[in-house]
Amino acid sequence: MIINFGDHELHSWQVVNDGVMGGLSKGNLHITPSGIAVFQGRISLENGGGFTLVRWPVEKLDLSSLTGIVIRIRGDGQQYRFRLRTDNELDGISYQAKFRAPNQAWVTIKLPFSDFIPTYRGRILEDKESLDPSKIHQVGFMIADKQAGDFQLEVESIKAY
Repeated sequence: MIINFGDHELHSWQVVNDGVMGGLSKGNLHITPSGIAVFQGRISLENGGGFTLVRWPVEKLDLSSLTGIVIRIRGDGQQYRFRLRTDNELDGISYQAKFRAPNQAWVTIKLPFSDFIPTYRGRILEDKESLDPSKIHQVGFMIADKQAGDFQLEVESIKAY
């Protein structure tokens, strides 16, 4: 288990909206009394915007003996990205795996480490090494890809398998 939101404190999560680039998107994260994390908001494509993300910095997770990440989610039919970082910088390379969050149905999604692609500010980096799961310093979720409008992703847990 990486995160069970029933036992997790929200204050350690950070929200990054596209306002850092002049955009107008707004996202937030809260935890319900039943222990479900809700990532929600509105994506705006105005002013060159179009993304919001939430991230949780960790000391260091060594997941090298495992195969990937399992998330238990309920969504809105849109595409999201699960993000991992191998450093604790505010800006830099992230490793992302895309998934679709089925509309209003709880599902368990497996994301093998081999599916994570190195990116920087939304651009795929062809010349970077693969994800090293022994050096995880941040986990998070992102919505982007020109999906304007309201969004909501509920997360019950994040585990490694």
